[in-house]
Amino acid sequence: MSESNGLPTGVEWRRIDGERGLATRGEPVYGEPTEGSWRRWEPRRSKLGTLLARGVDTGLSGGETVLYLGAASGTTVSHVADFAGPTYAVEFAPRPTRDLLAVAERRENLFPLLADARQPERYAHVVEPVDIVVQDVATRGQARVARANRRFLRESGRLVLAVKARSEDVTRDPTAVFDDVLAELSESYEVLATERLEPLHTDHLGVVARPL
Repeated sequence: MSESNGLPTGVEWRRIDGERGLATRGEPVYGEPTEGSWRRWEPRRSKLGTLLARGVDTGLSGGETVLYLGAASGTTVSHVADFAGPTYAVEFAPRPTRDLLAVAERRENLFPLLADARQPERYAHVVEPVDIVVQDVATRGQARVARANRRFLRESGRLVLAVKARSEDVTRDPTAVFDDVLAELSESYEVLATERLEPLHTDHLGVVARPL
Protein backbone atom coordinates (compact mmCIF):
# COMPACT_ATOMS: atom_id res chain seq x y z
CA MET A 1 0.00 0.00 0.00
CA SER A 2 1.33 3.45 -0.88
CA GLU A 3 0.51 7.12 -0.38
CA SER A 4 1.84 10.29 -2.00
CA ASN A 5 1.31 13.18 0.49
CA GLY A 6 2.51 15.75 -2.03
CA LEU A 7 5.68 13.87 -2.97
CA PRO A 8 7.09 14.00 -6.50
CA THR A 9 5.50 11.54 -8.92
CA GLY A 10 7.65 8.43 -8.67
CA VAL A 11 8.35 8.83 -4.94
CA GLU A 12 6.05 7.00 -2.52
CA TRP A 13 5.71 6.00 1.09
CA ARG A 14 5.96 2.21 1.11
CA ARG A 15 6.45 -0.53 3.68
CA ILE A 16 9.56 -2.54 2.85
CA ASP A 17 10.95 -5.19 5.21
CA GLY A 18 8.30 -4.17 7.73
CA GLU A 19 9.45 -0.53 7.85
CA ARG A 20 7.59 2.41 6.32
CA GLY A 21 9.70 4.87 4.37
CA LEU A 22 10.16 6.73 1.12
CA ALA A 23 10.92 4.66 -1.96
CA THR A 24 11.61 5.06 -5.67
CA ARG A 25 11.60 2.58 -8.54
CA GLY A 26 15.06 1.66 -9.78
CA GLU A 27 18.07 -0.59 -9.52
CA PRO A 28 19.51 -0.72 -5.97
CA VAL A 29 22.73 1.21 -5.42
CA TYR A 30 23.92 1.19 -1.79
CA GLY A 31 22.48 -1.96 -0.23
CA GLU A 32 19.10 -0.37 0.52
CA PRO A 33 16.12 -2.69 1.16
CA THR A 34 13.99 -3.47 -1.87
CA GLU A 35 10.59 -4.92 -2.68
CA GLY A 36 9.97 -5.73 -6.32
CA SER A 37 11.04 -2.71 -8.35
CA TRP A 38 10.89 -0.38 -5.32
CA ARG A 39 13.92 0.54 -3.20
CA ARG A 40 13.92 2.45 0.05
CA TRP A 41 15.27 5.99 0.07
CA GLU A 42 17.21 6.11 3.33
CA PRO A 43 16.88 9.64 4.81
CA ARG A 44 19.82 9.16 7.14
CA ARG A 45 21.99 8.91 4.02
CA SER A 46 20.31 11.70 2.07
CA LYS A 47 19.65 15.32 2.95
CA LEU A 48 17.15 15.64 0.10
CA GLY A 49 15.43 12.48 1.26
CA THR A 50 15.15 13.97 4.74
CA LEU A 51 13.53 17.14 3.38
CA LEU A 52 10.98 15.15 1.38
CA ALA A 53 10.22 12.86 4.31
CA ARG A 54 9.49 15.93 6.46
CA GLY A 55 7.07 17.33 3.91
CA VAL A 56 9.17 20.30 2.78
CA ASP A 57 8.06 21.59 -0.64
CA THR A 58 11.25 21.27 -2.68
CA GLY A 59 9.62 22.13 -6.00
CA LEU A 60 10.22 18.60 -7.27
CA SER A 61 7.14 17.07 -8.87
CA GLY A 62 8.67 14.43 -11.17
CA GLY A 63 10.08 14.60 -14.67
CA GLU A 64 12.14 17.79 -14.14
CA THR A 65 15.56 18.49 -15.57
CA VAL A 66 17.98 18.49 -12.62
CA LEU A 67 21.52 19.68 -11.96
CA TYR A 68 22.92 17.89 -8.92
CA LEU A 69 26.06 19.41 -7.38
CA GLY A 70 28.10 17.15 -5.13
CA ALA A 71 26.80 13.83 -6.39
CA ALA A 72 29.52 11.77 -4.66
CA SER A 73 29.10 8.05 -5.43
CA GLY A 74 25.45 8.42 -6.39
CA THR A 75 23.41 7.59 -3.30
CA THR A 76 20.91 10.47 -3.50
CA VAL A 77 21.24 11.36 -7.17
CA SER A 78 20.35 7.78 -8.12
CA HIS A 79 16.97 8.24 -6.42
CA VAL A 80 16.52 11.60 -8.16
CA ALA A 81 17.22 10.01 -11.53
CA ASP A 82 14.58 7.36 -10.74
CA PHE A 83 11.80 9.96 -10.98
CA ALA A 84 13.31 13.00 -12.72
CA GLY A 85 14.09 13.73 -16.34
CA PRO A 86 17.65 14.46 -17.52
CA THR A 87 19.85 14.59 -14.42
CA TYR A 88 23.33 16.12 -14.57
CA ALA A 89 25.51 14.93 -11.69
CA VAL A 90 28.61 16.98 -10.89
CA GLU A 91 31.31 15.44 -8.69
CA PHE A 92 34.84 16.73 -8.12
CA ALA A 93 36.63 13.66 -6.70
CA PRO A 94 37.71 10.93 -9.15
CA ARG A 95 37.14 7.97 -6.79
CA PRO A 96 33.41 8.51 -6.11
CA THR A 97 32.95 9.51 -9.74
CA ARG A 98 33.95 5.98 -10.74
CA ASP A 99 31.11 4.65 -8.56
CA LEU A 100 28.79 7.28 -10.03
CA LEU A 101 29.62 6.08 -13.55
CA ALA A 102 28.55 2.56 -12.57
CA VAL A 103 25.25 3.91 -11.24
CA ALA A 104 24.69 5.83 -14.48
CA GLU A 105 25.17 2.70 -16.58
CA ARG A 106 21.75 1.55 -15.31
CA ARG A 107 20.06 4.96 -15.66
CA GLU A 108 20.06 6.38 -19.16
CA ASN A 109 18.90 9.81 -17.94
CA LEU A 110 21.82 10.24 -15.50
CA PHE A 111 24.86 12.12 -16.83
CA PRO A 112 27.95 12.15 -14.56
CA LEU A 113 30.36 15.07 -14.87
CA LEU A 114 33.82 15.02 -13.27
CA ALA A 115 34.04 18.72 -12.49
CA ASP A 116 34.30 21.33 -9.72
CA ALA A 117 30.93 22.89 -8.82
CA ARG A 118 32.83 26.10 -7.98
CA GLN A 119 33.73 26.40 -11.67
CA PRO A 120 30.47 26.02 -13.62
CA GLU A 121 32.08 27.45 -16.73
CA ARG A 122 33.85 24.09 -17.08
CA TYR A 123 30.56 22.29 -17.73
CA ALA A 124 28.41 25.10 -19.12
CA HIS A 125 28.78 23.65 -22.62
CA VAL A 126 27.18 20.38 -21.48
CA VAL A 127 24.37 21.32 -19.07
CA GLU A 128 21.07 22.57 -20.48
CA PRO A 129 18.72 24.91 -18.60
CA VAL A 130 17.35 23.05 -15.58
CA ASP A 131 14.25 23.17 -13.40
CA ILE A 132 15.99 22.20 -10.17
CA VAL A 133 19.49 22.65 -8.79
CA VAL A 134 20.23 20.32 -5.88
CA GLN A 135 23.43 21.27 -4.04
CA ASP A 136 25.19 19.09 -1.47
CA VAL A 137 28.85 20.11 -1.52
CA ALA A 138 31.34 20.05 1.35
CA THR A 139 33.27 23.26 0.76
CA ARG A 140 33.60 26.79 2.02
CA GLY A 141 31.62 29.33 0.08
CA GLN A 142 28.48 27.24 -0.39
CA ALA A 143 26.40 30.33 -1.15
CA ARG A 144 28.94 31.34 -3.81
CA VAL A 145 28.60 27.92 -5.42
CA ALA A 146 24.81 28.29 -5.50
CA ARG A 147 25.07 31.79 -6.96
CA ALA A 148 27.58 30.69 -9.61
CA ASN A 149 25.30 27.87 -10.74
CA ARG A 150 22.28 30.17 -10.86
CA ARG A 151 23.12 30.55 -14.56
CA PHE A 152 21.61 27.12 -15.33
CA LEU A 153 18.36 27.58 -13.41
CA ARG A 154 15.19 28.55 -15.23
CA GLU A 155 13.36 31.59 -13.85
CA SER A 156 10.59 29.33 -12.54
CA GLY A 157 13.09 26.86 -11.06
CA ARG A 158 14.15 26.00 -7.54
CA LEU A 159 17.40 25.62 -5.63
CA VAL A 160 17.47 22.87 -3.00
CA LEU A 161 20.57 23.40 -0.89
CA ALA A 162 22.04 21.45 2.02
CA VAL A 163 24.26 23.86 3.96
CA LYS A 164 27.04 22.15 5.93
CA ALA A 165 28.04 24.46 8.78
CA ARG A 166 31.28 22.62 9.55
CA SER A 167 32.46 22.96 5.96
CA GLU A 168 32.15 26.75 6.26
CA ASP A 169 33.78 27.17 9.67
CA VAL A 170 34.28 24.38 12.20
CA THR A 171 34.84 26.86 15.05
CA ARG A 172 31.66 28.96 14.78
CA ASP A 173 28.15 28.35 16.03
CA PRO A 174 26.20 26.62 13.22
CA THR A 175 23.26 29.03 13.51
CA ALA A 176 25.56 32.00 12.88
CA VAL A 177 27.06 30.20 9.89
CA PHE A 178 23.60 29.51 8.48
CA ASP A 179 22.62 33.16 8.89
CA ASP A 180 25.69 34.28 6.93
CA VAL A 181 25.09 31.77 4.14
CA LEU A 182 21.44 32.81 3.84
CA ALA A 183 22.40 36.48 3.74
CA GLU A 184 24.82 35.91 0.86
CA LEU A 185 22.39 33.59 -0.89
CA SER A 186 19.71 36.31 -0.79
CA GLU A 187 21.72 38.35 -3.28
CA SER A 188 20.66 35.92 -6.02
CA TYR A 189 17.74 33.96 -4.55
CA GLU A 190 14.57 34.39 -2.54
CA VAL A 191 14.56 31.87 0.30
CA LEU A 192 11.23 30.03 0.47
CA ALA A 193 11.86 27.49 3.23
CA THR A 194 14.53 26.35 5.68
CA GLU A 195 14.72 23.19 7.75
CA ARG A 196 17.34 22.05 10.28
CA LEU A 197 18.20 18.44 9.47
CA GLU A 198 19.06 17.16 12.93
CA PRO A 199 19.22 14.50 14.25
CA LEU A 200 19.90 12.65 10.99
CA HIS A 201 22.38 15.24 9.66
CA THR A 202 24.16 17.19 12.37
CA ASP A 203 24.81 20.91 11.79
CA HIS A 204 23.04 20.90 8.41
CA LEU A 205 20.38 23.28 7.13
CA GLY A 206 18.09 22.47 4.22
CA VAL A 207 17.15 25.48 2.09
CA VAL A 208 14.65 25.85 -0.74
CA ALA A 209 14.93 29.04 -2.80
CA ARG A 210 13.95 30.50 -6.14
CA PRO A 211 16.05 32.72 -8.38
CA LEU A 212 15.61 36.49 -8.27
